[in-house]
Amino acid sequence: MDLLDNVWIKVGDLGRASGKGKNSNGRMTVPTKEQILVPETLLKKRKARAEDEAKRKEELAKKRKEAKNKRRVIFKRAEKYVREYHSTEREKIRLRRLAKAAGNFYVPAEPKLAFVIRIKGINKIPPKPRKILQLLRLLQINNGVFVRLTRATKQMLQLVTPYIAYGEPNLKSVRELIYKRGYAKVNRQRIPITDNAIIEQSLGKFGLICVEDLIHEIYTVGPHFKQANNFLWPFKLSNPNGGWSTRKFRHFVEGGDFGDREAKINELIRKMN
Repeated sequence: MDLLDNVWIKVGDLGRASGKGKNSNGRMTVPTKEQILVPETLLKKRKARAEDEAKRKEELAKKRKEAKNKRRVIFKRAEKYVREYHSTEREKIRLRRLAKAAGNFYVPAEPKLAFVIRIKGINKIPPKPRKILQLLRLLQINNGVFVRLTRATKQMLQLVTPYIAYGEPNLKSVRELIYKRGYAKVNRQRIPITDNAIIEQSLGKFGLICVEDLIHEIYTVGPHFKQANNFLWPFKLSNPNGGWSTRKFRHFVEGGDFGDREAKINELIRKMN
């Protein structure tokens, strides 16, 4: 009996050591979840995972808040630009009416912006005009670019007049060109402007964070026009609807296509955009 007692004692000790116990009926029971000891390394992993998850949720909430604030800023800027454009147009109308009432003619201010389209290929172009076309980034036929009008750029345009059509674009033309044909130059690559983040990444340091900022900077020839214009890849336009005129290589005032069209450039942009 002493030997059997010793055996039962050892089995009982083994059961207690393994976490098993007896219920009120004296039967062996499976240990509960609370009674099972968890290794310390596993506890540390669970804690680290919980901390990472909490940090991820915090960062996600922060990004959402920043995006919401940025959308609010962009919306307010767009509203401000619309008010500015309307105010400028109303002022022009007012001055025109005053001039008419006084029996005078209203002379608008000299345009500061031109849109230039190359209409001739590379054949039979002398070296100097060819170099100017390269400086203007007009490397192919039907390429178009915005140009700030200064004394120097006006002289350049005169030298390449037989190979280009240009004029003063209105706000509608600038907006449609950028929205429909706008591509960015990022790391020397041609990237479609599908997201404001592309603009902010390249021009954010100049205060330009969205498409409306870019349009405003180009149309008003703002202080960062050079950076904004260089950010835009030269526009690749289509042949105009109905094709070019049969007298394409005559001046526009003679019924041809090349040369300064002034505000009439907007009609050509509609046909080619």
